[in-house]
Amino acid sequence: MNQLQALSQYTTIVADTGDIDSIAKIHPQDATTNPSLILKAAKNSAYKKLLLRAVQEGKDIEDAADRVLVNFGTEILKYVRGRVSTEVDARLSFDTDKTVEKARKLISLYKEAGVDPDRVLIKIAATWEGVQAAKILQAEGIHCNLTLIFSLVQAEIASQAGATLISPFVGRIYDWHKKNAGADWDERANKGTQDPGVKSVKLIFERLKGVGSKTEIMGASFRNKEQILALAGCDLLTISPALISELENCSAPVEQRIFKEAVPSLKCEEISHADFLFTMCADKMATEKLNEGICAFVADTLKLKELLLTLQA
Repeated sequence: MNQLQALSQYTTIVADTGDIDSIAKIHPQDATTNPSLILKAAKNSAYKKLLLRAVQEGKDIEDAADRVLVNFGTEILKYVRGRVSTEVDARLSFDTDKTVEKARKLISLYKEAGVDPDRVLIKIAATWEGVQAAKILQAEGIHCNLTLIFSLVQAEIASQAGATLISPFVGRIYDWHKKNAGADWDERANKGTQDPGVKSVKLIFERLKGVGSKTEIMGASFRNKEQILALAGCDLLTISPALISELENCSAPVEQRIFKEAVPSLKCEEISHADFLFTMCADKMATEKLNEGICAFVADTLKLKELLLTLQA
């Protein structure tokens, strides 16, 4: 048994990529995409037809960009047993109403393509406004994946909003702490279960399970195999094809590291808007990485639209 097979005994494996060929080889349970992954895949000539169809059917570039996301998602669903995550335009991260509107449109496009909405997770940045949008959407039966989660308070408000799934990030937290420590960084002392990103996901897992939350927790943004293995037992882990390959090519033992049964019952307290803002303000890492992530996704969304404009000409 290789490490990927062993890990799958404890955790649902999700492919983190927009590359349809990679997903076809892996055949994971679910798949996640984001603007950066879709942009990377869109530059592959093998998928040009998905872009051309979007441009031909789109009313304008904005509409064509939405259709590209859905075209990729629809193709990906042919090779996964479960769900695909499709991200709302990150420029709407601080606008509840427009996020809801965009999510509804994406679901309608999936329906037009013959896809069951239950197989789609709408990805939304875990800002206060994004979480309020998810609350509205979940009430309508639209499943949401709250992403760019770097703090416990983001995870808690997402759970309280009834989010189907959350994606707490590991690698980007690791990156921040390593950069911030500079020459004082001790890689060995911050490896595996001691990795700051791993510790953040474990804290979120224990907190949400402790209050009886039904929200699924999916560790994301991995830099190395050790981070993944340190979270064996998390509900889901979304992993890049490169790291999936590393796991497949290693037969070293895999031990479960996180246990739902070991989490004590905790009291659930509603978090107000003011409490959320203050907690985020006090967390420099979470604030910086959330803003950085949103800006990076916006930049790649705009690059995708520039690419579509060249096809429209």
